[in-house]
Amino acid sequence: MKRRNFIKLSSVAGISATFFPFINCANPDKSTLAGDFELSEITIGGLQNKMKSGDLTARSITQMYLDQIAITDKAGPKINAIIELNPDALAIADSLDEERKSGKVRGPLHGIPVLIKDNIDTADKMQTTAGSLALEGNIASTDAFIVLQLRKAGAVVLGKTNLSEWANFRSSRSSSGWSSRGGQTKNPYILDRSPCGSSSGSGAAVAANLCVVAVGTETNGSIACPASMNGIVGIKPTVGLVSRTGIIPISKTQDTAGPLARSVTDAAILLTVMAGADSNDPVTSESKGREQTNYAQFLDKNGLRGKRIGVEKTFLKKHEGMDNLLQKALEQMKKLGAEIIEIEFIEMNDTDGAESDVLQYEFKDGVNKYLAHANSKVKSLEEVIAFNKQNEAKVMPDFKQETLEESQAKGDLTDEEYLAALAKITNVRKLIDNELKKNNLDALCGPATGPSWCIDPVNGDSWTGYGAYGPAALAGYPSVTLPMGKIKELPVGISFFGKAYDEPGLISIAFAYEQASKNRTVPTFKPSISG
Repeated sequence: MKRRNFIKLSSVAGISATFFPFINCANPDKSTLAGDFELSEITIGGLQNKMKSGDLTARSITQMYLDQIAITDKAGPKINAIIELNPDALAIADSLDEERKSGKVRGPLHGIPVLIKDNIDTADKMQTTAGSLALEGNIASTDAFIVLQLRKAGAVVLGKTNLSEWANFRSSRSSSGWSSRGGQTKNPYILDRSPCGSSSGSGAAVAANLCVVAVGTETNGSIACPASMNGIVGIKPTVGLVSRTGIIPISKTQDTAGPLARSVTDAAILLTVMAGADSNDPVTSESKGREQTNYAQFLDKNGLRGKRIGVEKTFLKKHEGMDNLLQKALEQMKKLGAEIIEIEFIEMNDTDGAESDVLQYEFKDGVNKYLAHANSKVKSLEEVIAFNKQNEAKVMPDFKQETLEESQAKGDLTDEEYLAALAKITNVRKLIDNELKKNNLDALCGPATGPSWCIDPVNGDSWTGYGAYGPAALAGYPSVTLPMGKIKELPVGISFFGKAYDEPGLISIAFAYEQASKNRTVPTFKPSISG
């Protein structure tokens, strides 16, 4: 996701917030379809039932996904969501099948293939590069904490997903889903459209049925935006609920990993496994007593009954298609027993560019600490910048690295500029808490994004004037994004967010809306809007 000030949603680079780029980006002769797939739209529960009955095994499921990746991701529509496959995936699946035969089932993820974003360490034969050629060859010595959690739960780590290079923290003119190591990921609904980012590959892979669930990371929108534009569910947890150990960092204030899935149910199951206190990530100690042992227990079809939901007024009357979808969503919530309260919150609480300063300071500090102990050829941000300049033709063919250079120019975390900016960002938590309390709200909501724009390596992304997830990202608070509908075949999502550690409340609300709206549709891999 672009690292911008999302508290004040203004037009970007002269593009009106009401403009949506619906012009054709390409004009191929016909759509390319991946064909029927036996596991299309299947859930974690569905896969478990098939393994329990003996119809499928962890190995056969893993092989089916590997085959589908070969068809859809590489040979057919070429989504390009996967940057690397785990050569040991089938062996891991075999061992889990043996456990099942002996009567041991670790839990709902036992034998379930999971894709992992390529900024998360896996201590196996796969690299961890954040999509950067500068980090090519970096094979981690230890698993990230969340990867350990997944392995303990019996998940099959199937592979790594492509992403916006450096989690979209390299240039202000980047193309979401592009990395120098992985190339450009595409949106599986309309192939010449952006999948958003930075968890582009994770979002596109889940949408395209290349896995049942995937792991993404977010600093500001990198789970929510791909969820919205790929027509799936994303949960951005409270910062502190999920460990960041072993994840290439941007910001210790805002970074978190989270689940991407096709249903709120599966996202809740994956979140349960990912969450947990980690002594190597001190912020997770704040979750003690506030974490849950099973987030799926909060799946409630009546989760909107009696709830007060705030909707930001500034999201209305920007685009007739988006207005219609939002009004429909609000009416559905009312029918489910919710009370909708219009508020004005986002535009009046401008952080005046403080987020950019905080992220640059924290990125320099965090990435230098990560690289100092990594098995990579570069050992500092300064060396990354130098490598990119020396390999400019491959690394920077379309956009450069001004964000990396601006970060390198910053001082350390004792600088007054950093501390002043951090105070403005942490104040957003008070603003959200006050708004919830003042209006007696259970959650706030709004459109996560507008429809996807055309992939443009020359000019970069064309951001539109939505982003209801922004305040939660700045505050380190949770958000849940799920499908709200489509405009000209392009999915858009709705984001719900609320107070710290209220994942249970948001999951309940999102599940109730999901079950009533049923907005998830299967992508058809059309080459363009008219294709």
